[in-house]
Amino acid sequence: MSNMILCIVIIVAAATVPIGTATRYNLGHPATAGDIKACDISVAPDGAGLPEGSGTALQGRAVYEAQCAICHGARGEGNADYPPLAGGRGTLNTDKAVLTVGSYWPYATTVWDYIHRAMPYRNPGSLTPNEVYSVTAYVLFMNGIVGLRDQVTAKSIPALKMPNRDGFVPDPRPDVK
Repeated sequence: MSNMILCIVIIVAAATVPIGTATRYNLGHPATAGDIKACDISVAPDGAGLPEGSGTALQGRAVYEAQCAICHGARGEGNADYPPLAGGRGTLNTDKAVLTVGSYWPYATTVWDYIHRAMPYRNPGSLTPNEVYSVTAYVLFMNGIVGLRDQVTAKSIPALKMPNRDGFVPDPRPDVK
């Protein structure tokens, strides 16, 4: 019987709270144009959103060795905890597909974007745009996509033909907005 009374008290108490009232904590502020611009770091496959900058694999080697090799290996081979970045070509249609930048990723701009946003693992977003272009060039070099001294820039990176660019099936569903 006491459980029934407790339930009735709870229901009555809940019914007396005005609907639509919310506690205001007076935290934050309306987003400014600068706030929004700082978060707008999207990079499209066609290169829209890439900042100015450049780098070569030769320049990227030092950054890679200092920031990336501890997780991804000296030659991009990966280890038990972190994926390989190089190799794997010709394995996608096998039972033991190796998903790497050179075997799987369709766009070099996506490689740049991922490195920029998420790497190095312990300090994501800490690389300058030139360092990101250089590391991207080095990862692409390890996969035989660019040469050691090829300049990778906002203009050149969208034109790079990744080995698996045509390996994805278009989604026939209409976009829903």
